[in-house]
Amino acid sequence: MKITIPVNDHANFSFDECLVFLSRSDKEALHEVAGNTLRKVIVVNNTPVLTTITDAPKKKGLQVETSADADPAAIKNYITHWLHLDADLNEFYTFAGKDAVLSPLIQQYKGLRLIGIPELFEALTWTITGQQINLSFAYTLKQRLIHAYGDAVTAGDKTYYVYPQPATIAALEPATLTGMQFSRSKADYIISIARAMAEERLTLAQLQSLDYTAAREYLISFKGIGNWSANYVLMKFSRYWQALPLEDAGLHNAFKQQLNLAVKPSLAEIKKYTQHWQQHAAYATFYLWRSLQQ
Repeated sequence: MKITIPVNDHANFSFDECLVFLSRSDKEALHEVAGNTLRKVIVVNNTPVLTTITDAPKKKGLQVETSADADPAAIKNYITHWLHLDADLNEFYTFAGKDAVLSPLIQQYKGLRLIGIPELFEALTWTITGQQINLSFAYTLKQRLIHAYGDAVTAGDKTYYVYPQPATIAALEPATLTGMQFSRSKADYIISIARAMAEERLTLAQLQSLDYTAAREYLISFKGIGNWSANYVLMKFSRYWQALPLEDAGLHNAFKQQLNLAVKPSLAEIKKYTQHWQQHAAYATFYLWRSLQQ
């Protein structure tokens, strides 16, 4: 089955730039970038479907081919959310063009969309996994969890995975995750979040009903989710443009690099540098993260 997915504000879209960001780790277990092709398994009506995504510039969109018939609307909605295809970057680019730090970045990475995390459970547990460790080891832990507990689809000689479901992780004991080198606290937090979702104490519907401030407080009320994690989820999953993970080490390193500072700026300095971002905070943060990728 073939589907064409339209891209809003196509003049400010670059599939190539999106692929560069999506290629940032060779330990990525949830999608594959091969040349100018992106592959990912999407679960539709409880059935894993392998999608192959390519650019379709003449149609101002993306071309998607699926391994089996599936609900086209579900495929379209998932990929649109994941790659932020419904975004309009004009206001952000106008704002960033007047900012000394952001202006060169929007020129260098023009067309990059804020690549998201399309599943709430994945977004929440990925932030926990990545707390206070380097990105490479975080990807290693994520890969181990997915390979052990995620469903899979085999195509040819390759296996493609989907992220584990909350109910699956909720049934585990912390020792299972510590055996994968998760810290004991992270193991507890991840299983706690899984149980909260499996028992519907933490729900997508509740999160979606809240404005940004209330949504942040809602997430922080769950063990293991602090201000940084909450803002990360609201930026990458919920798509709040004003979400700003101030405490993010990558953001601090990016400012150090862009401003040619001798040391990483303090949290107080980061607040000063970002206080004018407001509704542009999520995209500004994302473009600064991209500047760290070589």
